[in-house]
Amino acid sequence: MRNVEIKAKIDNPDLKILRVMQLTNHNCITLKQHDIFFKVTEGRLKLRKFEDGSGELIYYKRFNKSGPKLCDYQKVALSEHSCSGIVDILSASNGCIGTVKKTRKVYMIGQTRVHIDDVEGLGNFLELEVVLTDEQDIETGEMIARDLMSKLDIKNEDLIANAYMDLLNESMNGTTSESISEATNESKEF
Repeated sequence: MRNVEIKAKIDNPDLKILRVMQLTNHNCITLKQHDIFFKVTEGRLKLRKFEDGSGELIYYKRFNKSGPKLCDYQKVALSEHSCSGIVDILSASNGCIGTVKKTRKVYMIGQTRVHIDDVEGLGNFLELEVVLTDEQDIETGEMIARDLMSKLDIKNEDLIANAYMDLLNESMNGTTSESISEATNESKEF
């Protein structure tokens, strides 16, 4: 599966929500997510836990650059029972990099998922994920993302290149994205 994505730091999430709601007929879905990141040689691997105990195992590749960027990903849904066992196995085999906890408000505008995230320890962000069809090229996704950036008043200087995990590790450990050290954050509790 493929998305074209952007991430931006936002100061006023309520204002962004009002702008998003003017562009969609879909209701908001609010999710509490606990992402556990594991060491891999390429890309990123995370297990996302939801409040009900279920989750998703997600592997993705995305360059750390600001502005619209391609994200190739694969994911599989997990039952509550599977989540804890897989966390144990991946922690033992790969090692855990750290965790990201957030409250995410999800909206749909056309083929684009809009996330308003309140990330524990980092603050508020807006993400756009333009879900590409098999027939669409990256340039089409970038054009859709840039159009929504304009409509939502997201400026280039607001864009963030790195993943939340990188930003948390930088702020907590004084490291850079290139030298993430292993964190021993709670990987099992929600």
